[in-house]
Amino acid sequence: MHHPHVESPDIAKNVDKLLAEHCTGLLSMKDAIAILRERTGTERSDADLAGLITKKAAHLGVAVIAVEH
Repeated sequence: MHHPHVESPDIAKNVDKLLAEHCTGLLSMKDAIAILRERTGTERSDADLAGLITKKAAHLGVAVIAVEH
């Protein structure tokens, strides 16, 4: 049974997928967090998500920019 407001346990997989989709270009942290929230319904803090994205991006060699536009 699917509950839309329950966080997906495999948020890390969603981060991997998100980064894979953007591996050829720059992705802003703000955009990455927004996409993750939309896809997973996560309640985790921006800082927590940013940390996860940064760690995975570094591992995958994907450039994630933290600057605001």
